[in-house]
Amino acid sequence: MTGDTNVGKGDFVSCIAEHLAAYVEYREACNGWSPCSQRYLRYFDLHCSRLFPDAEALTQEMVDTWCSRRETETMRSCASRTCAARSFCAWAVARGLVTVTVPPAPRSETKAYVPHAFTHDELARFFAECDSIDARGKGLAGRLRAIVCPTFFRLLYSSGIRTTEARLLRRTDVDLGEGVLDIRRSKGPDQHYVALHPTMADVLARYDASAEALVPGREWFFQSARGNHYGTKWVDYNFDSLWERANGPRGSVVAYDLRHNYAIENISAWDCDCFEAGGQLLWLSRSMGHRKISSTLYYYSVVPRLADKLLALTGDGMDGLIPAPWEGVPLDG
Repeated sequence: MTGDTNVGKGDFVSCIAEHLAAYVEYREACNGWSPCSQRYLRYFDLHCSRLFPDAEALTQEMVDTWCSRRETETMRSCASRTCAARSFCAWAVARGLVTVTVPPAPRSETKAYVPHAFTHDELARFFAECDSIDARGKGLAGRLRAIVCPTFFRLLYSSGIRTTEARLLRRTDVDLGEGVLDIRRSKGPDQHYVALHPTMADVLARYDASAEALVPGREWFFQSARGNHYGTKWVDYNFDSLWERANGPRGSVVAYDLRHNYAIENISAWDCDCFEAGGQLLWLSRSMGHRKISSTLYYYSVVPRLADKLLALTGDGMDGLIPAPWEGVPLDG
């Protein structure tokens, strides 16, 4: 959580404590730090301290023993556990503070991912379920849930922002007058702006007034009864339970698919020549906060009507322009 960690040299105990504290300060200044990263960096620090108590500098053995995959880990969990340490090492090597080789990130086998194809009826039932949450006798947490869920999930659906970006919105990030979101807490240090549809801006304004009446002076736009922003488990639990009540067994559908749906619906609605489509694609890519336009191009692969159009216009040249889902193009969220 940027600006909230207040980590100093005294929070680390290994021989690289000073470098670790400087790295955290750097990441906070770049608006790219989180409690999760802080926790794993502390674990790395303790690893170095306990296994190498006499070390005077960071060694390759200290790095490799931490970054090696454990028998109980999947490739993904290993990558999550070691990400902060690898990032620190890269930062320190670039500044000449340490002389180690940064281990590559563990990579799992590439799998094609196709987002859930929402139907109009599925979404209608889901949002009707969101609107019918009964808050009677549930206390402050229940009353907040009754107004947060309909607003939060509609925001994902209508704007395509990431679930994390929505969770970490502060009130100062939401310009209700202009209908613009300032996404400062994005994937990595990236920052971008999202223009809201007027109807969604109205929904946010009504929610803000109701939430302010329940929790005056709140810091987070979607603030819990405990005074914090909601966590990922809150998003997963509420989406899963509401979806299953509305549509039966959830299967593979997740809240993040609302973001994918936003991209697919936008592309499906385009009916313009190739030059206009290029501008629309760039706008969509920036609005969604994609670092690379290839991440946005992925969605062409799952929009059959657009793929047929482009194939008719470009012929065999389409293969060089549009990456197929099996080529492992990363959906950067």
